[in-house]
Order: sequence, then C-alpha cells, then structure tokens
Amino acid sequence: MLETPKDFQYAKLLDSISQQDYKIAPNDALLCRVYTNDGFKLIDLANSSNIIFNNNLEFLVESDGTIKLPLVGLQKITGLTIREAEKYLEDKYSEFYVKPYVNLKVVNKRVIIFPGNSGTARVLPLPNNNTTVLEAIAQAGGITEDGKAYKVKLIRGNVNKPQPDVYLMDLSKVEGLVAGNSKVQANDIIYVEPRYRFARTLANEITPIVTVITSLIIIYLFLRTN
Repeated sequence: MLETPKDFQYAKLLDSISQQDYKIAPNDALLCRVYTNDGFKLIDLANSSNIIFNNNLEFLVESDGTIKLPLVGLQKITGLTIREAEKYLEDKYSEFYVKPYVNLKVVNKRVIIFPGNSGTARVLPLPNNNTTVLEAIAQAGGITEDGKAYKVKLIRGNVNKPQPDVYLMDLSKVEGLVAGNSKVQANDIIYVEPRYRFARTLANEITPIVTVITSLIIIYLFLRTN
C-alpha cells in the first residue's frame, strides 16, 4: 500500500517546512483558557460575566476553519500556529478584558504511522504541539525489522493541491536526523516501506497447499489399507 512509481517526484523537504511549527487544522479540538491582567485571573468562558479560577472548555475547529468562542464569536484560525492563534485571540478579547492572555492546546492531535509492518499500523495521539517524525516513530515502537529505515515517507495533505505532498526520508544514517526532526502536522501519515521477503512470502503461500496435499495423501493411504 501507499506505493509510489519509480519515477515519482517527491516533494522537497525544505528547512522552512521541516522546522515548521504545528498549525491548527479542521477537526482539531482546542482547550482554550483566557486570562485577564496578563494572566492574573482566569476567565470562565462558560459564564463570561464572572472571573473564576477554573475553566477547561473544549472547542472544535469546524471544517471551514472557524472556531466559535464566547463573546468573540466565529474566528478563522486554521493555518495558524498555536502561538499565532493565541496572539490573534488576545487581540479579539482585548475588547472585553484588560490585557487578556490566551492559552491554547490541541487535545486530539494525531498522526497515522505504518512502521514497516501493516499489522502494527496505528493512529498515534500526540500530546506535544511540536512532535518530530523521529519522536512519533519512537512512540509507535520504532521501525520494525521488516521496515526500510532508508525509505520513510511523510505524506501530508495540502488543501491547495489535489494530491498530498510526499517527502522521502533516509533515517538509516546519522545524516537523516535533520529530516527526522521535521515536525509533524495534523493527520500526517508516516509510512515506512516494508521489505519484501521472498522466502517468507513463498513459505506462507505454500504451507497451506502442502498441508492440504499431505492430508489428502494420509486419507488416501488410510482408505487403501482398509
């Protein structure tokens, strides 16, 4: 699966892309905390007429890239980093509070990892905002014995293109650390190409046939002696 033809043109992993901070995407669930007076008091967004010390409200980023928040209403924040979104919302809330301070956290961020064996593929939740490819692979248990560390694909969707961008990484050498330290984005796919083991595949395919033939021979011999 996820194979690419021999003449496939991989996207170039530029420094501006590899070191890009996590950007908010549709379907992200955000934990939003708003403080006033540069963080002196926490604002209860469920009842914005009060200032208390407890709010843990989650807000979903809609498919159109907007999030609906108390007082400021719909705000488009997709494509912004966490810090950029915080500063943007601080400006919006400054109309209602003195020196607001906004803290955002994505609570449902995930990446799909195929570590070299399809049976071990998993959807991995990412607790940190800026998780790297190497960290994600390590959290998934590392590259399997059947995985090609020199052929790791980072597949990233792009709303401006009909096809996703595919970046090729060689993590078998120390030089690959630069690429491996690329920060993953929402819904990235990390695909480690599996090795094709001819002998193992042949054995798996032949074993059932041999078993059937052996069973038939045993039955034939049994019937013949009786």
